[in-house]
Amino acid sequence: MSTPEAKTPLLEVRDLVKHFPIRKSLFGKARARVHAVDGISLDIAPGETLGLVGESGCGKSTAGKVILRLIEPTSGSIRLEGRDITALGAGDMLAVRRQMQVVFQDPYSSLNPRMPAGEIVGEPFINYGIGGASERRDRVAALFRKVGLRPEQMARYPHEFSGGQRQRLGIARALALGPKLIIGDEPVSALDVSVQAQVVNLLMDLQAELGLSYLFIAHDLAVVEHISHRVAVMYLGKIVEIAPRRSLFGQPQHPYTEALLESVPATRPGLRRERKTLTGDVPSPIAPPSGCRFHTRCPYAIPRCSQEEPLLHAVGEGHQVACHLR
Repeated sequence: MSTPEAKTPLLEVRDLVKHFPIRKSLFGKARARVHAVDGISLDIAPGETLGLVGESGCGKSTAGKVILRLIEPTSGSIRLEGRDITALGAGDMLAVRRQMQVVFQDPYSSLNPRMPAGEIVGEPFINYGIGGASERRDRVAALFRKVGLRPEQMARYPHEFSGGQRQRLGIARALALGPKLIIGDEPVSALDVSVQAQVVNLLMDLQAELGLSYLFIAHDLAVVEHISHRVAVMYLGKIVEIAPRRSLFGQPQHPYTEALLESVPATRPGLRRERKTLTGDVPSPIAPPSGCRFHTRCPYAIPRCSQEEPLLHAVGEGHQVACHLR
């Protein structure tokens, strides 16, 4: 997959923060905060896929929801096509939401079980007052074909579809309003491996045809390597490395990225890897470590790592890492 040429970013995220207060006192005073997302910055160009990876609980799904404004940010800024959408009201966001849609992880719970599939996919048209009943049916039928479903299946209910077909319904619904950005929150992790490949290939074909941009949130590095142009690695609310796909998978610079890649099972018989086992548990996001958040588990940590937070800096073309040793 070739990397899109450098263009003005479609999405610009700067210093995005989301803290969740923990309320335990009688008067609801926040006694502590969960540092779910703690100052991340990223760009996505038109037609580009940015993979966002990390262990469960690192904040990647929360980041996606905050970018979509499904959750309000604590601070930072979100720009879509140069427009700051961080503090837009509900009315203004209604128009913006046509440009960015989401595909959720669970293809069953994200669909209304009491609605026929055609109504589910066509609901965005009703919400935005697009077309009459006949036109909407034609549009929905075209969307079914585009994602590999048959228009005759429009009358079926979600439980009558397989998991892969249900996720295709979710993709069709996300495409209905002609968005420019789709955020996939673990969109294939609930599917069988063979079905995962089909859905990932569908997403790539749709991107080539429609010029879509993706923020692809996942923990499966093999899938991320296949679909992404660039990859950002999150650990405990921070982006610790971001790079073009080949650079990150070929020459990872952050010790955490190295550990993630070494945890992937070898696909060639007889191939053995030297594995650097991480020690210790993931720290609590309520009280993250000082300095580098990874230093409590890093096999290369030096005293500076616990005292000073490393900032992202360039180590190659388009390759940035937050590590004192690089």
